[in-house]
Amino acid sequence: MFSDRTLWNLTPNALSAHLAARRASRRPFDDLTESNPTRVGLGLAHGPAWSALAAPAVARYEPDPRGLPVAREAVCAYYAARGHALTPDDLVLTASTSEAYAWLFKLLCDAGDEVLVAHPSYPLFDDLAKLEGVTLRAVPLADEGRWELDVDALASAVTPRTRAVLIVHPNNPTGSLVSREAREALVAMCARRGLALVVDEVFGDYAWRDDRTRAGSFCDEDRALTFTLSGLSKVLAMPQLKLGWMVVRGPRALRDEAIARLDMIADSYLSVGAPVQHAAASLLAHRESVQGAIRARVAANLGALRAGLHGGSCATLLAADAGWYAMLRVPRTRSDDAWVRALLDDDDVLVQPGWFFDVPREGVLVVSLLPEEPVFARAIARVLARIDAA
Repeated sequence: MFSDRTLWNLTPNALSAHLAARRASRRPFDDLTESNPTRVGLGLAHGPAWSALAAPAVARYEPDPRGLPVAREAVCAYYAARGHALTPDDLVLTASTSEAYAWLFKLLCDAGDEVLVAHPSYPLFDDLAKLEGVTLRAVPLADEGRWELDVDALASAVTPRTRAVLIVHPNNPTGSLVSREAREALVAMCARRGLALVVDEVFGDYAWRDDRTRAGSFCDEDRALTFTLSGLSKVLAMPQLKLGWMVVRGPRALRDEAIARLDMIADSYLSVGAPVQHAAASLLAHRESVQGAIRARVAANLGALRAGLHGGSCATLLAADAGWYAMLRVPRTRSDDAWVRALLDDDDVLVQPGWFFDVPREGVLVVSLLPEEPVFARAIARVLARIDAA
């Protein structure tokens, strides 16, 4: 009766079952996996901007497959402030980046076609692809002191069924940005092989430093058919408002056909709500205060982590450029699951195992840099003490 696309194994794994039992016990613990910006005491209230959600225009139904012009103009203004000249015709609005992926898989792939994706990366990609009958082929990032996009490995993984390359820039959770050199090679490879390039830039506003060896946004890339994704979930730390977008660029003929086909897909759903579209300009006007608070929190917690590592810890902070996560290389004296269980049971701290993000080896733990500073400081001190005592 049911589709194979929804034939998931829903049995909780051992670590999930262990965590569920711990939560049921009501014994408190510090959660260093928390990455929901609305639950970490950042105080991201937008004051008068919220009133725009109740603008009189919201009462009118004005369906537009690509999104209302007023909202697309607001997104263009956001990019203009970052130095990129876009037009509303370059944009298609979605309810989320997850929806954007679903539409792009529909646009680019027939059942059984492939999309290459650089790993480690966002764990939801596999499920989104499966729901569209698309096969993801994982291509590891190069790990030589820092995570780097391996364009040669991507090129070697291309098959006759490959339709696109998907990268996250900055990557989540590695925090790595694509280098300028790798960008040039990647775009040239996609153009030469006739592949679309999908670039998830939701963390693009959260670089830790200015590094001119790293590539900027792909939003104005015209040499290959390129779809650049972002949205309010990270730009404004407002995942509950459900507004994402894709920027469609590339050679004119390919871009125009992609837009025409996306118009048909989007018109079949019309999923973006009117309130958030009419409020987009007012909300985006407050992005600096929101992003400033998040950057300050990340910097403070990263500083606490680095201070704890200073002086010869057994753990190592993996090099990163951006984002809300830190990755720790830890001794392989036990499995990642065993590390997570020990930290939860003995030290009352929850962290993520590297395998959750498809890290291809043991000995990597992932922590969020968003928790409140006192929580993070005391929790990371216990994490490092446990690692150094092993």
